[in-house]
Amino acid sequence: MTHDNVEIIGKNVKDMYGSFMGSVVGTVTDIDGSVQSVGIDYGSHGLQQIPYEQLVVQDEVVIFIPRWRLDSQRLIREKQLTLRRLKALMDIVAENDDMKDAAEIIHEKYKSKLASLDEAEAEIRVKLETRLSELNEQQTSAKTLLFDAKVQYKSDEISEATFEIVKSSTSGVIEHIAHESAEISNIKSRIADLELESEQIEAPAHPIQESAVTYLEAAATSQQMTQTMLPEAPTEPVPEQMPEQTPEPVEAPTEPTNLNQSAVPFAFPKPPVQTASEPVDDDQDWLARMEAQ
Repeated sequence: MTHDNVEIIGKNVKDMYGSFMGSVVGTVTDIDGSVQSVGIDYGSHGLQQIPYEQLVVQDEVVIFIPRWRLDSQRLIREKQLTLRRLKALMDIVAENDDMKDAAEIIHEKYKSKLASLDEAEAEIRVKLETRLSELNEQQTSAKTLLFDAKVQYKSDEISEATFEIVKSSTSGVIEHIAHESAEISNIKSRIADLELESEQIEAPAHPIQESAVTYLEAAATSQQMTQTMLPEAPTEPVPEQMPEQTPEPVEAPTEPTNLNQSAVPFAFPKPPVQTASEPVDDDQDWLARMEAQ
């Protein structure tokens, strides 16, 4: 048995928020003597083996770290590093295009790492939501115990000292639940920020042709809107204007059609006016024929 095993065995185990969990009974070690897991007596819950990485050994107590916290911290750390490397890789390619072929291999490696981290992230999100549901149930139970103790105290079923013990214990439980819930909410927020950063890095740049088409469509839409807008009516009164006098028409001189012609216009003859013939008397006509003979 190593010196570390001697220090950990027999110590009390508490969670991160100070709640008592049990005591260390023994350890399971590897062939090199390193501790793999620790057996903890949980009372009515029996003996449970906890991985050594979830425990922090202090002088008087052993602190238990929940699995969801270890997994989420590891995820955040690895994803932050992967995103920083991806961004650095893109900056290098932007500065030196000759390294594009070599960078594509490393880029695929980081993309594969991000894909695996996304799968782990989905599992961690489920763990966080499950733990929040458990904490809400525990908080409801603690408040119910406190309220029932207050009713018993008011009905003289328990003494004031007993009520203060219940009040102190339940208040401590509620405070621990509040701290753990706040930490889970903080981790969920950090994971969401990393997801948004990942989407921004992976977003492809728009090609020039697409940008030009977008610009032309926007310009056409703006021009169409300008043409469809009618001019507004004037708000100021328009001054009355004096009626303009129509100038008399000036007869334009007729230009000659031939250089040998005179500039004097040619007067066309007027057509003969037809007049109705007067009727001839028959007697005068007979007399004229007789004289002619």
